[in-house]
Amino acid sequence: MAETAKIEGPLGIIAGQGPLPCALAEAAQARGLPLHIVAIQGEAREDIERFPHTWIKWGEIGKMLHALDQNGCGDLVIIGAVNRPDISKVKLDAGAIKALPFILSLGRGGDDHVLSRVVRFFEQKGYRVHGAGDVVPELLAGEGAMTAKTPSAEDRSDIALAFRVVETLGKLDIGQAAVVAGGHVLAVEAAEGTDAMLVRCAELRASGRNTRRIPSGVLVKAPKPGQEERIDLPTIGAETVRKSAAAGLSGIAVAAGRVLIADRQATITAADELGLFLMGERLTRAETA
Repeated sequence: MAETAKIEGPLGIIAGQGPLPCALAEAAQARGLPLHIVAIQGEAREDIERFPHTWIKWGEIGKMLHALDQNGCGDLVIIGAVNRPDISKVKLDAGAIKALPFILSLGRGGDDHVLSRVVRFFEQKGYRVHGAGDVVPELLAGEGAMTAKTPSAEDRSDIALAFRVVETLGKLDIGQAAVVAGGHVLAVEAAEGTDAMLVRCAELRASGRNTRRIPSGVLVKAPKPGQEERIDLPTIGAETVRKSAAAGLSGIAVAAGRVLIADRQATITAADELGLFLMGERLTRAETA
């Protein structure tokens, strides 16, 4: 497991959707790290208000940078999914107008290119951008089984194939997850995200179309080759487990040390209660070298 990253000043957290911004803030505070959250309206949850925070709207880049600088945040973590805004409808503040070429660039290219530009923007402003797992390693999935149930030999074969699928599609900047059952690729993640992919799998099972003789299957999540992992690590949580169970899967395997677990204990408990395995697999592909 990685060592905690060296933080040279208060930690700034730019918060998007989901429980991970608060989980990161709680763990950072437990270690005595001062922090300030800049939360995006319409994306971040209201419970970030438990921590020192500033709300911003899309387009308020000047306000965001001012909040970070005013609170001495030289170190930065960007965490939580966000929806790409319609740039034509975003009201820009003075800071955003100065950064207009950067903002316009966010409307072009796949996720990997966009996220790399976001990291580069903050680094050019003098911030040190960290991955959430670098700051708080316990948010990352460990290696090995985390549940009472473990994969069968057939599950392990499906896991190996699913990792190869994610790696292959990831080179095209397509997605971070795949479902494989009995050597059949049932689904791959695209722009709709993992939850929607699992709903498709459940519907496929319910219809019985081409699935009657296919065993339960596995979900695999891993970063894409060459992905900017400081800002866009794959994430699973209790909802992922519930949707995997609804899709009739045996369990979930993720890239150890490279996938975040939202609310670890609740996620593991849900998997145990629903009879799924949850495990971390150390990637061996050349891309990790």
